[in-house]
Amino acid sequence: MTEQHDGYFVRLDQSGDSARFQPTPHTGGAWNVREQHISPMNGLIVHEVERFCARRGPDGMAVSRISVDILGVLPLDPFEVEVAVVRPGRTIELLEATVVSGGRAAVRARVWRAVVLDTEKIAGGEDAPLPGPETAAPVDLEQVWPGGYIRSIEARPVGTPEPGRVTAWIRAKVPVAAGEDASSLARLSGLVDTANGASVRESPQAWLFPNVDLTIHLFRQPVGHWLGLDTTVVFGPSGLGTTSSALHDTAGHFGHAQQTLTIRPRPASA
Repeated sequence: MTEQHDGYFVRLDQSGDSARFQPTPHTGGAWNVREQHISPMNGLIVHEVERFCARRGPDGMAVSRISVDILGVLPLDPFEVEVAVVRPGRTIELLEATVVSGGRAAVRARVWRAVVLDTEKIAGGEDAPLPGPETAAPVDLEQVWPGGYIRSIEARPVGTPEPGRVTAWIRAKVPVAAGEDASSLARLSGLVDTANGASVRESPQAWLFPNVDLTIHLFRQPVGHWLGLDTTVVFGPSGLGTTSSALHDTAGHFGHAQQTLTIRPRPASA
């Protein structure tokens, strides 16, 4: 993998718990290359939540859920991310991150954190590990999707993808933010939204099926740079759909993700 160091975003300034960023061309696509793909933004949100928590000092808590609502499209323009505490606590807390672009809230995310305890002796119930990324060959997603984000990732299907069903490994070739170290959770959270595009049920040239949200549930903190997606896409009969994924890293299964889809025919001019 060729490492590029400019990042998906460039931090412009920081004021308290609010930061301003410039998206780079690596964020473009995939429904419209002149807009941001939401996947890198999800990683940045986690990165900013973790920075917010670090500024307060160690508290012995870890992220257990990330829930993102996409309120509108994000142009390739500067935007702000502000993090606040919604529900404080010593054993659980709820944080909220708001992304403001062009004077409006474009994304709202809520992150639950919970105190870390030793439950190793009762742990169990996770899915079997996936065959590792070294066992799979890269595939060119640009044959299906355009944009800088798609060019910025490497995808390796495990087995043969089917319409609406794929198991694949994905990793990013660029960091979350230029010149900044990000955690494995931030890096991999910035890839999860790719699930809907990696397992297409119908051609995106004929149908639009964007997701309006993303929810990630974690039972273990992920490690490394590779995200494994074991994904199923369901299209319903009345314009609604879901994308459901078991999430893996190279150490095994660590969580689940769910996306809500809105489905409609693609206009001829789109």
